[in-house]
Amino acid sequence: MADSLRREYGGRPPETRLPSTRAIAAQHGVGPVTVQSALRLLVAEGIVETRPGNGTFVARRPRPPHERDLSWQTTALGPAGPLDVELPGARSAAPGALAMHGGYPAPELLPGALVRSALARAARDSSVVLDAQMNSGLPRLRAWFANEPGPAAGYDADDVLVTNGGQSAVSATLRALAAPGDAVVMESPTYWGAMLAARAHGLRIVPIARTVDGIDPGDLADALAAHNARVFYAQPTFANPSGEVWSPSVRAETLRVLAEHKAFVVEDDWARDLAIDDAPPPLAAADPDGHVVYVRSLTKSMSPSIRVAGIVARGPALRRISTSRWAGEMFVPGLAQHVALDVLTAPGWRRHIATLRRELRERRDALVRELRATPLSVDRVPGGGMSVWVRLPGDVPARDVARRASALGLEVAPGDDWFPAEPPGQCVRMGFVATLPTRYREAVGILAEAAGV
Repeated sequence: MADSLRREYGGRPPETRLPSTRAIAAQHGVGPVTVQSALRLLVAEGIVETRPGNGTFVARRPRPPHERDLSWQTTALGPAGPLDVELPGARSAAPGALAMHGGYPAPELLPGALVRSALARAARDSSVVLDAQMNSGLPRLRAWFANEPGPAAGYDADDVLVTNGGQSAVSATLRALAAPGDAVVMESPTYWGAMLAARAHGLRIVPIARTVDGIDPGDLADALAAHNARVFYAQPTFANPSGEVWSPSVRAETLRVLAEHKAFVVEDDWARDLAIDDAPPPLAAADPDGHVVYVRSLTKSMSPSIRVAGIVARGPALRRISTSRWAGEMFVPGLAQHVALDVLTAPGWRRHIATLRRELRERRDALVRELRATPLSVDRVPGGGMSVWVRLPGDVPARDVARRASALGLEVAPGDDWFPAEPPGQCVRMGFVATLPTRYREAVGILAEAAGV
């Protein structure tokens, strides 16, 4: 029915009035309900518009882009700034394309039944749906986050602030701990969202290279001293994009360096639930003196619609972060918090994490096998996370390879997006959580063709 109406009215002049629902139903030999459902689809597509009391009309078309004069914005906006970048997570894949560039697992990897049941229970409570939650978060949810570094760490609910996802947590923390113009030390490569948050706040990023064991703590000490920095952003466990894990000695020495320089580390533990191999305890587990600001996100393992994360910190730093959070968000909706808590405390949550771990292992291993059958290089198999860091042969720029792959129906993320400075080699990030393993061979074949191997 919708196709018939689209063909019949899609080319009519704007403001053309459609016949009544009953007239259309009689014309096509269907019921009025069928016509109403079809019209709703056309309204959503912008083909027709309804005007209560007047009827349904062919929609007014916006002015074509080429007829708009937006040149005034060039002067108003001024020189290009930190927000004039192409974000790897913001690109949409074409219909039917192999989307291996994004950062969210496919629905079949998520606890859909648990989330739906929790939503249904929460929706029946009017206080959950309608009341504002202008506080640091639900006490029981904060207590859950406080326990994540381990009971021996001694955190409690008062040391936790609930935020709208990990990106909000990182942004609020960087704004609170550093002033515009300050330096912030980051691993290279590292998460592009953290770099964006730092640059948007006017911070100078000082990169230190990743090593086989994580980082060189000596490099960290030198960077903190040379740039008078007091903040270090890091992902010690299953780093994005490479999936690497810091060794125990690097963890211990890093905490010593932070204490010596009276500095903070923002520990982004984004992939705790995405462990394939065993995950070591967070840095926060061995930090009694408040050097670690621990960020723990749930979005990747629960649902993109349940954007909930926790910031665990001690002392004045947490108070500053709490105030900083208000600059970007007043509070986390109670509905999301109640759903998250319900899912976390359900008997099926641990079973979901165990199943997810097995599925991630199978997918990772399947993609690595396909990659290793080509000249494409995988230096290290990730111990967790959602992607494989692929080194390209030769000197073809990763952005060019990504563009060629996109034209062939595969979306991957060029490695440049993860480096705070010049990349030392050409790499792409290839995710294994949003595409079925049955299509990995096709995807790797496209990438190899795009890379010219």
